Amino acid sequence: MMKNYKKTKLACYLGFITQAVAANFAPLLFLKFHTDYNISLGNIAMISTSFFFTQLLVDLFCAKYVDKIGYRVCIVASEVCSAAGLVGLAFLPEIIPSPFIGIIISVILYAIGSGLIEVLGSPIVEACPFENKEATMSLLHSFYCWGAVGTILVSTAFFLLFGIGSWKWLAVIFALIPAINIINFATCPIESLVEEGQGMGIRKLFSNPMFLIAIVMMVCSGASELAMAQWASAYAESALGFSKAVGDIAGPCMFAVTMGISRVLFGKAGDKMKLNRFMIGSGILCFVCYLLASFSENPIIGLAGCIVCGFSVGIMWPGTISISSKAFPTGGTAMFALLAMAGDLGGSIGPAIVGRGADMFGGSIHVGMRIGLLFPITLCFMLFLFNIMNHNANKQK
Repeated sequence: MMKNYKKTKLACYLGFITQAVAANFAPLLFLKFHTDYNISLGNIAMISTSFFFTQLLVDLFCAKYVDKIGYRVCIVASEVCSAAGLVGLAFLPEIIPSPFIGIIISVILYAIGSGLIEVLGSPIVEACPFENKEATMSLLHSFYCWGAVGTILVSTAFFLLFGIGSWKWLAVIFALIPAINIINFATCPIESLVEEGQGMGIRKLFSNPMFLIAIVMMVCSGASELAMAQWASAYAESALGFSKAVGDIAGPCMFAVTMGISRVLFGKAGDKMKLNRFMIGSGILCFVCYLLASFSENPIIGLAGCIVCGFSVGIMWPGTISISSKAFPTGGTAMFALLAMAGDLGGSIGPAIVGRGADMFGGSIHVGMRIGLLFPITLCFMLFLFNIMNHNANKQK
């Protein structure tokens, strides 16, 4: 009987959409939480911190224990936690005496699910017998982008139609995606990348200089992506005077659209492109986009830099995973988990560095973006270094 790997691919697509909902839905409600539950802005900031910190812990957990537990159990658990967290977000703040604690519990729950799908989605697809794995990986990661766009647009439309006071119903509606996907992951074929006990361990991976370079590349990829994405809305509002709703669409939403286009483009035409060249070109474009956002006195050109930056960073995360998979074919789950952890670390520190830089110079986002130039510069340098070392390693084989 033929195994239906298309069902596996569909399950992973929905998993990445779920991850996008988890990452982008609650931030749209921060001011609502502040006014309705009387939560301080300092505690509101802890919501995002809890989400990313939980993902980092899950990444570490996966590197050590997923192979022992099994992919299917963990990936099904990811959808259960995601659904429970989104439903909990709607009801726990009303049930628990402290609404803030109720929100944090819910966020931690769906962050566990988000972390598991982030680590396991890539190796599950990599282990399937698809042609052109690099293109398939890029297409897979594009669904995070479309999920982010969908979350912002659907939420904006829902709030306009029914009022933001109905946000709890939307949380339950979004929870249906992972709830349905539990069945997909429970029944689809799932293969292993390497035989049990045959994968490279954490210590062996970190002893390889090329893997350390890949880790730095992932940190810079996450930092380049999230620093621009999370500040794009504020840039649109401060530079162009847009409203919050328009700023969200002109900034992070359009950023996600162009990032998705980049991944779909390589996903559809990857067999005609060389991944390394596409990544190098994207890295240079990312540097140019940061330059435009940092130094352009024309706000339209600056905003264009923010938006096009989404296209430039689109291939970096899945591309680094793909070239690492080729360089370390026995890297196993530990490799994917550590790369995801590095990307999350970059996504956590990148926006903070840009924000702190802006604060130091009178709240100037332009200056913060100039400090952010370090991310694409380092990324390009590390990519060149990785390619040189990989070329030399292949010559010696």
